[in-house]
Amino acid sequence: MFEGLLPALITPFKEDGELDEEGFRENIDFFCEAGVHGIVPCGTTGESATLSFEEHKTVVEVAVDSSKVPVVAGTGSNNTREAVELTRHAEDAGASAALLITPYYNRPNDRGMMAHFRAVAEGSEIPLILYNVPSRTGINLKPELVAELARIENVAGIKEASGNLSQVSKIIELTRDEDFAVLSGDDALTLPIMALGGRGVISVTANLAPRKMVAMVEAMLKGDLETARKIHFSLSPLVEALFLETNPIPVKAATRMIGLAAGPLRLPLAPISEMNEKKLKEVVDLLGEFR
Repeated sequence: MFEGLLPALITPFKEDGELDEEGFRENIDFFCEAGVHGIVPCGTTGESATLSFEEHKTVVEVAVDSSKVPVVAGTGSNNTREAVELTRHAEDAGASAALLITPYYNRPNDRGMMAHFRAVAEGSEIPLILYNVPSRTGINLKPELVAELARIENVAGIKEASGNLSQVSKIIELTRDEDFAVLSGDDALTLPIMALGGRGVISVTANLAPRKMVAMVEAMLKGDLETARKIHFSLSPLVEALFLETNPIPVKAATRMIGLAAGPLRLPLAPISEMNEKKLKEVVDLLGEFR
């Protein structure tokens, strides 16, 4: 369950801003047919920060009901009580695991982060995947702290999106004796992270090119570096284009371009600029292999 290609799903909305449950189910069918190894709803790419508590729970429930592959539900919060509640709900809904972002804005010290994740772990039995993305949260999970957290029974891995390969290498080194998976949280670094011993990626790019991302990750898991490298470079223009602006602004625009359910963004995110939309469309049109 904790290796391979897992798309970080967008949350499609209707034009009036409400959840598009039917479109979400259709998108999940598309990913399952593409051979993904799991799906991740309610993460950063899913605009989780703008979902109400009830919407968050609904998205997780729909994902579990629709998916033929394991669901790793985003349940993190900068409020520990909320994170505990959302994680318990994901477990009750039938999710296979929960993805927990570091507490953003509060910027707790190491003791606070340890207490936060331990409280969530003790509040449920579901496996937990830590999520480290300092550019979003303003705080970094240090390798030594990750290694300490990895000793908690149901802490099963980390989505590492620090962009620091030295840090990723240290995490893998320090957790080699634990049943603990390191997953890339950065599409551009998936290949080198897997070369270091990472087990896969929670991917934005997989919203557009799941089959190619599956092929690259599976090639790396088999040790076929030549094939993986070829796919990596073929996808590089798309990876770059999907981060022309803050995620998920470009990926929602690109998803609409290929005919999947997307709908509008929720404020404070605003639509992609005309200039960047043009660049994005050129890349999407060139790649050509989606549905």
